[in-house]
Amino acid sequence: MEIYIVFTDTKTNLAKMIKNCTRYPFSHVSLSFTKDLSQMYSFGRKDTDNAFIAGFVKEDVRDHLFQRADCAVCKLDMTQQEYERIWAYVQKMEREKDSFKYNFTGLFAVALNYNFNRKNAYFCSQFVTEALAAGDIWLAEKPPALMTPRDIFSSDSMEMIYRGDMRNYPHLEPITDYVLTPRLLEAVQ
Repeated sequence: MEIYIVFTDTKTNLAKMIKNCTRYPFSHVSLSFTKDLSQMYSFGRKDTDNAFIAGFVKEDVRDHLFQRADCAVCKLDMTQQEYERIWAYVQKMEREKDSFKYNFTGLFAVALNYNFNRKNAYFCSQFVTEALAAGDIWLAEKPPALMTPRDIFSSDSMEMIYRGDMRNYPHLEPITDYVLTPRLLEAVQ
């Protein structure tokens, strides 16, 4: 079994600020259960136009923020039992998503190397680390509240399968543009 760890730079103002602090090319990390990234989760924007409306999200790589993003996609091999425990953890979070918040305070605490945990609040790399820990997978010897995308990316446990523009990721399902021809319009009316 395998899970995909997706690192992105969405080129937003918040992403630029994070990259300036971390001096690292990727400001966001997500967890995908499928190679085509159709089952991708993280803590981030619930409203793509407002960074402050954030929390647990099932992400859509077809969204305009991801389509302009630089990314790296890494594969992490695991046992079926580890995969199932991580999947169960993420699905429980998805069912209870309204009870979770984005850990903005924790994000700034990382810059000060301060292990700050808020109940039911996560930032992206903290979430990915906690989800993997649910499957008993540890990528670094750091508490989840201090993990950064760089810490996760630095793990020797993963294999990079792609790096480049998200819109050119070879495993994405093609985007179909539906054009209503006059004949189809007649059928609809």
